[in-house]
Amino acid sequence: MSSTLTTDSAHSHSSKAAPVSASDARVTAPGRRVVFSLVADADPGTLPRVLEYVAKRGLVPLALHSRLTGDMLDIAMEIGDLPQAETDHVGRCLGQIPMVVRVSVSELAAEAAVAAERFAELVAAE
Repeated sequence: MSSTLTTDSAHSHSSKAAPVSASDARVTAPGRRVVFSLVADADPGTLPRVLEYVAKRGLVPLALHSRLTGDMLDIAMEIGDLPQAETDHVGRCLGQIPMVVRVSVSELAAEAAVAAERFAELVAAE
């Protein structure tokens, strides 16, 4: 037995609401900046797996830095507007990645965040 499905694209778009992205639907903490610091095995899949947890939540890192030290990868990732509950959840998820050895989370003070932005602007202007 076979079946055929026909859709009228003009009609189907008018009856449905626009899709809501994860970033549109989530709770935010404006101005709050968090840094996730990770130590992980130097594996080609480490960075994509780390970024996957951020992307799944509709977030884009404000800054991302990684450095290979011997056979370990040191990663620092700054995320903005992340509420405490979501910060805790992302931190736990990052810690469950098999290559990740250690995760620490710190919140940037508002003054430090502004100073870091100004420093970055100065460096970029040179």
